[in-house]
Amino acid sequence: MTESMSETVELLAPARDSSCAMMALRCGADAVYIGAPRFGARVQAGNSIDDIRAVIDYAHRYWARVYVTMNTLLYDDEFPDALRMIGQLYECHADGLIIQDMGLLECDLPPIPLIASTQMHNLTPERVAFLRDVGFRRVILARELTLDEIHEIRRKVEGVQLESFVHGAVCVSYSGQCSLSQARGGRSANRGDCAQPCRKSYRLIDSEGETHGEAHYLSLKDMNRADDLEAMIGAGIRSLKIEGRLKDEAYVANIVSYYRARLDAILPGMGLRRSSSGASRIDFTPDPSKTFNRGSSDYFMHGRDGSLASWQTPKMTGELIGAVLSTGPRGVAVKNGERLHTGDGVCFFDAGGELRGAYVNGVQDNLVTLGSVEGLTPGAMLYRNFDRVYHQSVLNGVHERKIRLQVSLVQADEQYLLRASDEDGVQSELGFDGAIEPANKAEAALANIQRQLARSGDSEFECEKVCVEVTVAPFLPLSALNEWRRRLFDAHREARMLSRPVAVREPVKSEALCPEDDLSYLGNVLNKRAERFYRRHGVQSIEPAAEAGTGLEGRDVMTARYCILYQMEACKKLPGVKRYAEPLYLVDDRDERLELRFDCHRCEMRVILR
Repeated sequence: MTESMSETVELLAPARDSSCAMMALRCGADAVYIGAPRFGARVQAGNSIDDIRAVIDYAHRYWARVYVTMNTLLYDDEFPDALRMIGQLYECHADGLIIQDMGLLECDLPPIPLIASTQMHNLTPERVAFLRDVGFRRVILARELTLDEIHEIRRKVEGVQLESFVHGAVCVSYSGQCSLSQARGGRSANRGDCAQPCRKSYRLIDSEGETHGEAHYLSLKDMNRADDLEAMIGAGIRSLKIEGRLKDEAYVANIVSYYRARLDAILPGMGLRRSSSGASRIDFTPDPSKTFNRGSSDYFMHGRDGSLASWQTPKMTGELIGAVLSTGPRGVAVKNGERLHTGDGVCFFDAGGELRGAYVNGVQDNLVTLGSVEGLTPGAMLYRNFDRVYHQSVLNGVHERKIRLQVSLVQADEQYLLRASDEDGVQSELGFDGAIEPANKAEAALANIQRQLARSGDSEFECEKVCVEVTVAPFLPLSALNEWRRRLFDAHREARMLSRPVAVREPVKSEALCPEDDLSYLGNVLNKRAERFYRRHGVQSIEPAAEAGTGLEGRDVMTARYCILYQMEACKKLPGVKRYAEPLYLVDDRDERLELRFDCHRCEMRVILR
């Protein structure tokens, strides 16, 4: 069956490893994205081909999809390994390959669908149309796009799927346009090894040498667009993506379950449906505040606002418990301290503004025993950033997924047949081998048949209805009936695999012109194949990527729609606000300096290496 997403919406979940992938699928993800053994944008999240194959086999039972990330820039000598790996992934029936390096389009690839990584800086209709024309089935849009900008892309560009992030960490820079980690320590974000210098603490200094504070000025809150799902779908998004390929199983289960419930409440009213099969069951209450987050914003979805930054800390503080009332040898008295549990993690800001943490060793009323009280003083606010009981309820609770099935036992020409039909309209049939004797006690035999056929055990099926249509009630030993049902499930599983919607990339012969005539190092051309690709599509001048050794001193290492001046309510477009002596600088604990320039016409902030 050919795959179509015109009437479906996909919830796409991250998978650090196969365990996280299976958890995401059980909790209702329509698809997962998982790192290849190498060349993924999270170098710590690679997975073996065997593990990826196991995830694919499991996902395809539910007609869910598995996309594999190979979205780093490649050096010339890495192409043989990359191409061999892509061939293996195609043989595993991976549903798509997320890439960044255009050099791969100059290679003889198997017909695996290609997905344009958000690292490609997919910000404009012209860029998205170009990617469609050169063979991408799907484009992952830049996180910074507003709802109106997404509408505009969908209006102008047809024939390509649009994917957008809805939840998780965000980069302060446009994705793929940040060279700060590469410049400062040789760890390239475009090679999957970002050192996250944006999460460091910096002093803000003006051109006259005056310091205006010290904070994590480039650290942003996480994204949460749960309230915008219907609007995003209405704007043309068909894949809603959760960020987090370094997150653990508890995070994945919690966040996937949360968005699954939100989408299930929305889609029927929009005349749409989910893009995979089965219904998920959990026995915990999803709560995004309970697993890792830095606070949240909709990140430009409805335009610019001043709530994007997480300046105090780049870490999770969690839920406020209450103020510290007193400290003593027996423990710490905390307002609402009885809400805590032994084994919880708590944190607080000390007198110097540094975030400190401790584990809870015991709780008696509001008296809390902590593993460490260093820096904790009366009046400090205590937060819980790890709820042991909640995490245990998520990890140890129920998370299962079942495909609705109707089973019928019918009699035809003295032969007994088992038939199955599922929620996707897939049908299967299996005859009973051997002779069947009539039952002496027909009513009891039929009740037993009904009861046994309704059981599905730990399979992916759930028999929601059993019909027995026979003229003579058969006598079937329990073992024979169970074996017959098991074989029917095997046959139906095979029938589903044959009916599963599959996408195949068609060969593309395109002479489409690249929207840019000239590419600086921010064009991320690191190898000869990528250079050949861009020249073939009309680019005249190409500067090698930063990872090729291009000097960055005095050049942009980050471009952001986020603006520190706007965050400080000092936007230069507004009258009567405080003015700073420019240029401004961010200076770290090693006295290394970054210059800030503000392009007010484009509403962008540029970070320049000094």
